[in-house]
This record gives sequence, structure tokens and C-alpha cells, in this order.
Amino acid sequence: MSLLTAARKRPDPVSLSFLAVTFMTGVAVALQVPTLSLFLAEEVQVRPFLVGLFYTVNAVIGILISQWLGHRSDSKGDRKQLILRCCFAGIVLSLLFAWNRQYWLLVSLGVVLASLTATASPQLFALAREYADSRNKRADMFSSVLRAQFSLAWVIGPPAAFALAIGYGFEVMYLASAFAYLVCAFVVWRWLPSLPLPKSNGEGARVSSWKDPSVRALFIASTLMWTCNSMYLINMPLYITRELGLEEKLAGILMGTAAALEIPFMLLAGYYTRRFGKRPMMLLAVLAGVGFYVGLVTLSSQQALIGLQLLNAIFIGIVAGIGMSYFQDLMPGRAGVATTLFANSIRTGSIMAGAIAGTVAEIWSFHGVFMVATGLALAALAACWRVPNV
Repeated sequence: MSLLTAARKRPDPVSLSFLAVTFMTGVAVALQVPTLSLFLAEEVQVRPFLVGLFYTVNAVIGILISQWLGHRSDSKGDRKQLILRCCFAGIVLSLLFAWNRQYWLLVSLGVVLASLTATASPQLFALAREYADSRNKRADMFSSVLRAQFSLAWVIGPPAAFALAIGYGFEVMYLASAFAYLVCAFVVWRWLPSLPLPKSNGEGARVSSWKDPSVRALFIASTLMWTCNSMYLINMPLYITRELGLEEKLAGILMGTAAALEIPFMLLAGYYTRRFGKRPMMLLAVLAGVGFYVGLVTLSSQQALIGLQLLNAIFIGIVAGIGMSYFQDLMPGRAGVATTLFANSIRTGSIMAGAIAGTVAEIWSFHGVFMVATGLALAALAACWRVPNV
């Protein structure tokens, strides 16, 4: 069956609900993340170190909360209700950022709300994996299609975020994000299924899986990859405006371009994984990432930065498309634990990225951040090499 034939198959209503929730959560996140460093620097008026500190604290609290909620969801069940509560946390979070400019309130209450909100994504994908398995769907392809919806949201979100923030102010931008979370909450409540958890989800299985060197190697590789990506997201808007002297809207264009290009690579990764396996696809992704960060170090024109988004799209498209299912395949029958571990590799990467990007930018330069990211991408390639094919 060709990729085109697979794409022509009409999804069932529940699958459409998963696609809708993934897209709308992606829109909400894509409205907030690209402009966060500018919001903190320009609107809240804090120095680069405090910008990096916010990302680090946000990631640390996110790991703690997601681990607790992940354990609770695996032992208590009903991921749907947890996802619904996370959507409501997203609404409150957006309203807080719309109307508050006190840094220490944002880095305390705001971070807790952001951590609760961020838990929606891994729980959504865990529920989607269990749904796909219960319907004998191709989990790799279903996960890739969902991730493609998230990237499609990032085609729209970043340019809209900068347009709203620059044209109408951050208050309007965050109110738009609150509305997106409200739509998500309605779709989750109305259409997402409540599924019984697999009986194999147990504490002993989680411990033995983490002791597996393959799982540890993949966690290290994934953490380093997402560290590079988070450093880029934190650093790029300020690098473009403060060191290159380019327009703020270029940051939104770059993120939107990368997100648009990610979509076909996510779908292709999900399709060709069956033929080649996950390890070769992941190695290809990290090699593209190395090329991307080398390009950021050596090139600085607007045209070159836009062109480099092709490598960035290959890098993030493949990692985001099959990275989660790679963890799930290494930890069979424990979708919730595996998905949380993948999500925490992203958050751990954010911890490292916040500390590195803030410190390097303040002591050295924004350009120097990309030089450090290049070294981390090479380290990710070495770690990924140690993970076996599945």
C-alpha cells in the first residue's frame, strides 16, 4: 500500500478528534513559545540570565509534575480527564501572561500552570498509542500524522504570534492562546475516548525498562537533540534582532517555514520506518541537525537562514515523528511511561538549554550559543549510534 493510498483512507471520528486536539494544542503552544524570550526581555524587562532561568525553572518543575501525573495516570487511569484538566490549566496560564508583568509571579505560579498544561501532550499521545493498538492501526504512522498536525499548527502559530504581539500587543496574543485551549477542552470533553489501561503497566516494569542501556542511550540522545532545539528557540529571536539587526517578524517566518517543511518529513518518517527501521532514520535526523547548527555558526544572511530551515525540518521532523514511538517500542505495553520519558527528555533538554543559552549569551554572545549547540548535536549523534534498531 502506497503512502498516497494510506493518506486517502478516511479516518474514523475518534481519530479526527485526536487530530483536532493535537492541532489546537499546537496552535496554543505555537502562540506562546516563539515570543516568550522577547516577552520576558521586552515586556517584563529582565536581563538574559533571568530569561534563561525562567526556561530552566519551567523545565525542572515540568519534569517533577509530569512524572507525578504520569505515574498517577498509569495507576489510576482515565487519561481523558487528565488531558481535560491540563487544557483548563492552559486557559488560566494564558490569562496570567496576558495580564501580569511581575517576573517572580510568572516564574512561580506561571511555571506550575505551564507544567500542568504541558502534561496534556504526552498524555494525549499515550492515549493515541493505546487507541491505535486497540484498533490494530499502525502506531508509527498514526503518531507521525499527529505530530504532523502539531507542525501544521506551527506553520500558522509563530507568524500569527509575532503579528499579534507586534501589531496588537502581548495581551491579545495570550488571549488568543486562551481561546485555543478552550476549544481543545471542548473537543476533549465531547469526543476523546476513555480507555482502560494495559494490564502490563506496573512499577516493576518501569524500573526494569529504565535499567535497559538502550533506553538510557536513547534518553541521552533525545535529551541532547532537544537541548539543541530549545537553545535555538530561546536564542534565535534575540540573535536575529540584537546581533544581526534583522526584523522581529523574521523569527516567526523561520519557525513557520521549518514547521511547514517538517510535515512531509514526519509523514515520510512514519511510512519508511517499517522499511528501514528507526535507528537509520534517527541517525539521518541527527546528521541533518549537525549540518543545521554548523550553518547557523557560519551563515547569517536572511536568505541563508531561511534555506537552513530545510535541515532543521529534517532534524526535528524525524525526531518528533518517530522519537516517541522509539521509546514505546523499547518499552512495549507501557505507552504512558514511555511517552512521559520522551516528554521528559524534552524538558531535560530545556533545563540544559535554559542554563546554557542564558549564560553563554550573557558572557559571550548569542552567536556563541549556536557554537555550543553544534557540539551538543555531535554528542547526540554519538549517543544515538548506541541505540539498537527496533
